Amino acid sequence: MKFSLLIRKLHSWTLTLLALPLLVMCLTGVVLHFKKAIAWVQPTEQHGSAAIPSLEISRILEICRARPELEVASWRDIKRVDLRPSSGVIKVITANSWEAQIDAANGEVLSLAERRSDMIEAIHDGSWFHPLVKTWLFLPSGALLGGGVLTGIYLFFLPALNRRRAARRSGARVSGAARTSSPEPG
Repeated sequence: MKFSLLIRKLHSWTLTLLALPLLVMCLTGVVLHFKKAIAWVQPTEQHGSAAIPSLEISRILEICRARPELEVASWRDIKRVDLRPSSGVIKVITANSWEAQIDAANGEVLSLAERRSDMIEAIHDGSWFHPLVKTWLFLPSGALLGGGVLTGIYLFFLPALNRRRAARRSGARVSGAARTSSPEPG
């Protein structure tokens, strides 16, 4: 089998088999690219009243408990707390994927919304389905996509390479024939 035919078959079958995971990665990647611009994906960051945080950590838990949407009873129900001094906001991301943005100075709740970006990231890397799917399907899919890109580049430039080789061969024959038929000076 010719090398170019082998590459063509490998390229088409590999990318055909990986089409679904790659499509999932591409679509979620595009959505994640715009996560700061689309409030449905990730709530727009608010601005607090002061850049210097003065809210006590225990008060953050009280504020979250008072909001039923957050479903917070204890610190176990909170995935992470993100302090943004430059905007004067404390972001609290809960286990049920809600986000509360709290003024870091006075404790006022500035925003309360569902945060979908973490789930979309988990779909993007395959961990949302199962850890084994992430490791044994999405990781190889990404690596094989790189191989598909390389074989695609090769297949794209193959006709030009073939034309160049053919031109060299025909040029060598013409110049070789011209040397043998021309009389030598002398």
